[in-house]
Amino acid sequence: MHNDQRSTTLAIFCKVVDNFGDIGICWRLARQLRREHGVAVTLWVDDLASFRRIWPAVAVDAAMQIVDGVRVVHWRDQEGTFLPSDVADIVIEFFGVDIPPGYIAAMAQREPRPVWINYEGLSAEAWVEGCHALPSMHPRLKLTKHFFFPGFTDKTGGLLREQGLLDARDRFQADPAARAGFLARLGVTTNDMAALTVSLFCYPHAPLAELFAAWRDGGRPVTCLVPQGVAREQVGAFLGADPVPGAAATRGNLTVRVIPFLSQDDYDRLLWSCDLNFVRGEDSWVRAQWAGRPFIWHIYPQDENLHHVKLRAFLQKYAANLHGLIDFSLRWNGADGGAVDTRLWTSLQADLPMIAERNIEWQTLMLANGDLVSNLLDFARSLR
Repeated sequence: MHNDQRSTTLAIFCKVVDNFGDIGICWRLARQLRREHGVAVTLWVDDLASFRRIWPAVAVDAAMQIVDGVRVVHWRDQEGTFLPSDVADIVIEFFGVDIPPGYIAAMAQREPRPVWINYEGLSAEAWVEGCHALPSMHPRLKLTKHFFFPGFTDKTGGLLREQGLLDARDRFQADPAARAGFLARLGVTTNDMAALTVSLFCYPHAPLAELFAAWRDGGRPVTCLVPQGVAREQVGAFLGADPVPGAAATRGNLTVRVIPFLSQDDYDRLLWSCDLNFVRGEDSWVRAQWAGRPFIWHIYPQDENLHHVKLRAFLQKYAANLHGLIDFSLRWNGADGGAVDTRLWTSLQADLPMIAERNIEWQTLMLANGDLVSNLLDFARSLR
C-alpha cells in the first residue's frame, strides 16, 4: 500500500448469496472507502440485477462501469489472466468467496505483495474476538490472508458507519414534515401515519400469517410497510391481490401497504420514519441499529440451526432484560417452540419505550469502537 492514502487501490470480490444483503454491505464499504478516504475501489460483483435494486444507477448489462466514483466490474466467471499491475494494494474477499485463480497468481507475483483480507460476517459470538486479524498462509504461494471480523467490541472491526450518518438521522427525525413528505412519496396516507408504523423486511419463511393475525386482532392500529418483493406470497395472500407498489388492504387493526423497493439512502429514511423495524440478514440489521428505533432481526438461516446460536449471542449482548424483545425475537426466528401471537405482540409493545432507551446506550457503546472502514484501513497499514 502506498504511503499516500489517496493513491491506495482496493478490490472487493462479492458474490450475491443473500439477494441484497451481501451486495448492500459491499456497496456501503466501497462508497465509504472512496468518499471518505480517497481509495480507488474496484468492486467485482456477480449479480448486477440485485445490485441495481439497491442502487438504480447500476447498468445490469455493463462489463465495467463507474458508479458513484467506484469502478464496478461484472464478475462473470473464474476465468481470466491477470498481470501483477492489475492487482490492487488491498484485496478483500467477501465472506470467503473464491477469487479467480488467475488473480491470485498475479497477487503472488506483485511487488510489494497486496494486503489480502477475508471480510467475515457479523456476529456477537465470543469466538469472533479470538479469530479477528488472524493470518492464514496460502498452501502453495507466498501469500498470507488475514481475517477481518466486524463486531460489537473493541477487539473486532466494529460496525459500518459513514461520517455524518447520525447527524443526518437526527435532523430527519427532528423534522415531522420531512417524515410526512418522505412517507407520502411512498403512497403512505395521513391515516396510515397515525397508526404504529412498522417496516417489514424479512425472509420468505417468516411466520407472517401469525404476525398479521396478531396485529389484526391487537388493541392498537398498525400500518405495515412492505417493500415490493419481500415475502411476496404471504403478503399477497393477506392483500388478496398482487403485492405491487400501491397495493394495500386493511383487516381489523392492521393495514398492510406495499411500497417500492428502495435505494440504500431511502431505506435509511424508512427506518428512521418507522416506530418499529423488522430487518433481515446483516446489512439492514446494522442500519436498524444506527436508526435508533426498536427493531426485530430475522437472521439468515444456517444448517443445523447454527443461526439460532448467533441470534442468542446477540440478544444476550443487546437485549439485556428486555424479555418481550427476547421472546418475540426467538419465536420470530423459530428458535422457540411457540407461535407469534397476540400475547407475544402485546408484550413486545410494552417493551418499546425501554428498547428505545436501550438503543441510546447501545449506540454509545458501538461508537466507542470506531467505524469499520477506518479500522479496516488502519489494520491494512499495519500489515505493510
